[in-house]
Amino acid sequence: MEKIRMTSRDLTAANIDALAELFPNIVTETTDAEGGIQRSVDFDLLRQELSDHIVEGPQERYQLDWPGKRAAAFAANAPIAKTLRPVREESVDFDTTKNLFIEGDNLDALKLLQESYLGKVKLIYIDPPYNTGNDFVYADDFAESTADYLTRSEQVSESGERLVANSESNGRFHSDWLSMMYSRLKLARNLLTDDGVIFMSIDDNEVANLRRLADEVFGDSNFVAQIVWQKRTSPEARKRLGAGHEYVVVYARDAQNIDEALRPLPLSEKDRSAFNNPDNDPRGPWVSSDFTAPGYRPNQMYEIRTPAGLMVSPPPGRCWMNVESEYRAQVAAGRFWFGPEGQGIPRRKTYLSEREGKSAWTWWPNSEVGHTQEGTREVRALFDKNGPTYFDFPKPVRLIQRIVQLATQFDRHDIVMDFFAGSGTTAHAVMAQNSLDHGNRRYIVVQLDERPGAQTDAAKGGYESIAEISRDRIRRAGREVRSSSDIGFRAMKVSSASKESVLRAAEELGQLDLIQLESTIKPDRTGEDLLFQSMLDAGLELSLSITREERDGFEIYDVEQGALVMCIGNRKLKTRGGGGAFSSRYAWSSSTRSSSMMRHGSTQNRFSASFHRSPRSGRSDWSQHRSENAHAKSRGRVLACSASFTGAGA
Repeated sequence: MEKIRMTSRDLTAANIDALAELFPNIVTETTDAEGGIQRSVDFDLLRQELSDHIVEGPQERYQLDWPGKRAAAFAANAPIAKTLRPVREESVDFDTTKNLFIEGDNLDALKLLQESYLGKVKLIYIDPPYNTGNDFVYADDFAESTADYLTRSEQVSESGERLVANSESNGRFHSDWLSMMYSRLKLARNLLTDDGVIFMSIDDNEVANLRRLADEVFGDSNFVAQIVWQKRTSPEARKRLGAGHEYVVVYARDAQNIDEALRPLPLSEKDRSAFNNPDNDPRGPWVSSDFTAPGYRPNQMYEIRTPAGLMVSPPPGRCWMNVESEYRAQVAAGRFWFGPEGQGIPRRKTYLSEREGKSAWTWWPNSEVGHTQEGTREVRALFDKNGPTYFDFPKPVRLIQRIVQLATQFDRHDIVMDFFAGSGTTAHAVMAQNSLDHGNRRYIVVQLDERPGAQTDAAKGGYESIAEISRDRIRRAGREVRSSSDIGFRAMKVSSASKESVLRAAEELGQLDLIQLESTIKPDRTGEDLLFQSMLDAGLELSLSITREERDGFEIYDVEQGALVMCIGNRKLKTRGGGGAFSSRYAWSSSTRSSSMMRHGSTQNRFSASFHRSPRSGRSDWSQHRSENAHAKSRGRVLACSASFTGAGA
């Protein structure tokens, strides 16, 4: 039943609708005087449609453009005063795992990971919102929120009831989605290795825009494939012509490395059953293939004598695959099959022992990689097979596992990232594949701290956020996998920075200034909070091993045996004459690390200092600024000095 509109008819919108019926190409999106996005008419195109000659207009160029594009690019580059805080109580095997689960806006998370994971992620898989007309939960700062937009345009009542449906005609349909994706893809590209790839699930609503957007971000020369995934097992009865598929769009960081980027798929039991050994070849089972090639090449047009004495030539329009000398060498090696009686056309043998795998194609039937119903059953089985469904249309594990098989290697510690984690299928698939081939892949998944609707099964089940359900699903999946592989994760949350705003940096202070200063560390922050912020500042991976000890009232953290050391504590010293108390400078040294650490602390409060030891020079350097770490990747660690010190402010 339609809701009462309670507004007069929008005649402009009606006129645009009428023109769109005649000339769909003239309808576009523009920005109004107040900065909002509105549906409008491209009058230059309309003039051209109504003219019998070429109409003069603005300079034409091939590009993808929309209102908000520049703001989205700015949002991707703008710094943020945030950090990632560890949450031990939500983690599994915190001290030993190499996996990360990050709760928070993925735009913030991607920014925070830029230095620590620059050029380190082998595979990114995302299943972003499909833009089907529902509200976005990703309301970026650069874009006016849906609620504000509707209120300003008086499309909601005083009680908040929507008066206009969120349809394609609302003027924000494609632009909002493009802006949301643009900033995130730009940041994601930086994280890919030189042989890295990104796989993106999408449906018909935005596949065309996604292709054009990815062409711009990754370069159209780095497009790899558009896979068709058969997501259903039967047609949708409610529609005359229902969609039975979705797409997985694939781009490479650098298509010149595609042979290293993608691996052959493992052979299935069905594939292996095609190999046999009718002639008892000592090299084992084999399959035969055609020895002819299309075309005419004089040096490949010769007669072949079969073991039975028959002379055979290539069929019309074809030639033999190799020149005669190469053919004779392979015959001598026993690599040809002429049929059981030795009278057939020659076929070349390929042995099972020689096959590393098989090539993938762009048609993925649900018999091989699962369907949406399978994904739903998998999630339900982990919680309660007769219970509620917490997620709509989760991807099946087999689908993501196929992608992991294609784009990663089991023994390289490859990192798999998903910054639209949703139901946690990607993490589940990585653990399942590691269990299958004894791999050591790692994952980083990011999920928005979105609250489920009050009447949803998730809310009724006591879950306060989608991220909480995702973590629970991953825990349950890890217990189901039950292998020697890593089934844990370090839980992290996007949060405000651990340091308060200050007026003066520590190095600008004199000894007497210390008495008047306050702590620059927020009172709710723990030693591990400060440590992980320092790790981000230093460009260190957040999964590195950490040891902690207490000495003389200080917390001492050692990351990866000296990559970063942090000392945190409270120390009060009286000034000369007893006029006050302040935190002194302090020194820390070790026989294995010939260095001392000195830094101003803050009056009567926790203070911290950290140093970063160069693995190449063997010395420890102090600096307030992070040096370049992009070129240190080849040395295995970041060379930059970390200085997330508690400065002080007046």
